[in-house]
Amino acid sequence: MKVNYFRLGSSTLLLALAAACSPLGQQTAPTPSTSSYADATATRDANLALGNPSGAATDATNYPNNYLLVKSQYTLSYNRDQGKPNWVSWHLSSAWLGSAARQDNFAADASLPSSWYHVGSTSYSGSGFDRGHNCPSADRTGSVADNTATFLMSNMMPQAPTNNQQTWAGLENYCRTLVSAGNELYVIAGSYGKGGTGSNGTATTIDQGRITVPSNCWKVVVVLPVGATDASRITASTRVIAVNMPNSNSISTTWGSYRTTVNAIEAATGYDLLSAVSTTIQASIEGKTDTGPTN
Repeated sequence: MKVNYFRLGSSTLLLALAAACSPLGQQTAPTPSTSSYADATATRDANLALGNPSGAATDATNYPNNYLLVKSQYTLSYNRDQGKPNWVSWHLSSAWLGSAARQDNFAADASLPSSWYHVGSTSYSGSGFDRGHNCPSADRTGSVADNTATFLMSNMMPQAPTNNQQTWAGLENYCRTLVSAGNELYVIAGSYGKGGTGSNGTATTIDQGRITVPSNCWKVVVVLPVGATDASRITASTRVIAVNMPNSNSISTTWGSYRTTVNAIEAATGYDLLSAVSTTIQASIEGKTDTGPTN
């Protein structure tokens, strides 16, 4: 439950606390509604319902490297100097899933401040790293607009191909099987560190130094039966899957071998990942390593 809100002074701290405590997360999703593809009880709930992990704020002057972007499909903290997100948070239920095809329309994110460098669709070309989704394309198939949003470059991190296409993808697929089994998920994913090994070898940056290649890619998945008032339904027995994977092309393809604790990820990143959950419950679930099935 460590908190590190990128303090830049007392005024910035106040802004960070306001961001963490404000209803920003409640504004991240459309009005809850069911989908024709969804279970009748499934809804599109707030993507930031479990908290703002870094106290990100939509303040380009004081928060250029912890800049809050609120979208209908997901919410993220963007790092201007690293050209990638610190973390991305989203809700996944059957209401988000449908028949929209994968759009593959990678594009710069025009919602970032106009004076900033905008990572483009070709910025990773020839680097040996994939344009790795944080919020996956296949988690947003309810409409073309939802799927298109996942291809904004603000949702991407430079990811080693084996990591992205096999290990990371395996966990993404497993998450959707949990939804098919009658659950809804809250997922937070991100990356940290500097230096990964892609198909062309090791690199610390790409795109002429504008994009940092992370050393690690992590994800936390909270699994709940479909229901309402989600944060308050999390108990000491709620399943929480946390993984921390090296950003390497020689990674094992078995995602379960990279399971860790939420506490360990918080220690590595300085974030408070489940801050909307009661501190008593956090103390119980954040120190456990998941031992459940992996397929």
